[in-house]
Amino acid sequence: MKFKGGNCKFTSVRRFLEAVAEQRWSRNRMAALRRLRQCHSTGIAISNFHTSSRASAKQHYKMLVLGGGSGGISMSARMKRMMGAENVAVVEPSEMHYYQPIWTLVGAGAKTVASSGRPTASVMPSGVKWVKSKVQEINPDKNIVCTDDGTEISYEYLIVALGLQLHYERIKGLPEGFEHPKIGSNYSVQTVEKTWKALQNFKEGNAVFTFPNTPVKCAGAPQKIMYLSDAFLRKTGKRAKANIIYNTSLPVLFGIKKYADTLWDIVKHRDLQVNLRQNLIEVRADKQEAVFENLDKPGETKVIEYEMLHVTPPMGPSLVIKGSPLADEAGWLDVNKDNLQHKRYPNVFGIGDCTNLPTAKTGAAVAAQTAILNRTISKVLKNEKPDKIYDGYTSCPLVTSYNTVILAEFDYNGQPLETFPINQAKERRLMYHMKADVMPHLYWHGLLRGLWGGPGPYRKLFHLGMK
Repeated sequence: MKFKGGNCKFTSVRRFLEAVAEQRWSRNRMAALRRLRQCHSTGIAISNFHTSSRASAKQHYKMLVLGGGSGGISMSARMKRMMGAENVAVVEPSEMHYYQPIWTLVGAGAKTVASSGRPTASVMPSGVKWVKSKVQEINPDKNIVCTDDGTEISYEYLIVALGLQLHYERIKGLPEGFEHPKIGSNYSVQTVEKTWKALQNFKEGNAVFTFPNTPVKCAGAPQKIMYLSDAFLRKTGKRAKANIIYNTSLPVLFGIKKYADTLWDIVKHRDLQVNLRQNLIEVRADKQEAVFENLDKPGETKVIEYEMLHVTPPMGPSLVIKGSPLADEAGWLDVNKDNLQHKRYPNVFGIGDCTNLPTAKTGAAVAAQTAILNRTISKVLKNEKPDKIYDGYTSCPLVTSYNTVILAEFDYNGQPLETFPINQAKERRLMYHMKADVMPHLYWHGLLRGLWGGPGPYRKLFHLGMK
């Protein structure tokens, strides 16, 4: 199979992907170099900066973005191009920005936590106002946002990209249990390295992995670390002394049957124990015990001793959204699933994990949503009806070893929505390369700059080289 890229042909998809990324970013670098030379030749000083503030009197912006995660930064970059940097502000308290999808590999020792983060200042679009505060209250009736330091910001349009909330505290014994060894979680920068340490120090016994009884972001991650742990224990000669257990609150291993069938085959072949409808309710870290409730038999609990425990915490909507008129009954941002515009406030929009969009909460979903939301806002600014429809595209690269991935892609209806002309339900080395190497590069240099994304971001990457 050969893939065209300009006037070149590539004999493997891997080489094609590498070439696409290299060619695209080379063009960007050359354009930047030409601009630099032009500025030097005219004596203009170069400064790539953004403005920032801690607290001030009342502020007003045409477009206010709440949240500096993947959705917030990518949309602020797009809004800068649409309406000018001076008209855009981002409210985000964190000094560091993390590419969280890579934490699965950090927890397995394949990547470092340092490689997952960059200063927020380095990803904030230049010229855009960065308000370094936490959002405390949203008043959409008055078009006002209040921050925890007393700043009051008014807006004409609002993009809400506040993500979701981790709730380790809903499990008895956490988060204080993380002070003990043999327990970790890939969902937090404070605990992801503890997963790797627990895996390295494993001797013999139960390695337990959990999935909570709530919506979660990246629903494949709780089992990805199980497969990687299995691979590591085999590589280090400890697998024979390990009993690997995956306790999930769900009634299925994975929500899309095409990929679930392959995962069940892997589970059986590698002798992994999967227990459905089991929810972690307590961790006795001093005794190395995990307590689970049987969701099908209320009141029935089971205690499992562990040598290693990976916890996926319960998750829920942002408390700021939950306490505002913007929330639905469950507390999520209530948006139109077709165009990401709020159902009751037409000048408010949402993106990513904070919304009630009925699709899996993943980084790929955010990438797909950026182009839809950009189009929606451009139409609203012109007093026109949004015309681009989001089909719910999302993706989960299911890491099954240190060199293989099953690339699951699907829509609102749970139907596969695949990129490549191959069976994506099969484990492939190419897909691991995309997950570990290609996608981080595109994230930092494409998505966050508003240069890449749209319905099916993998498809967009693939089709770029087929033209």
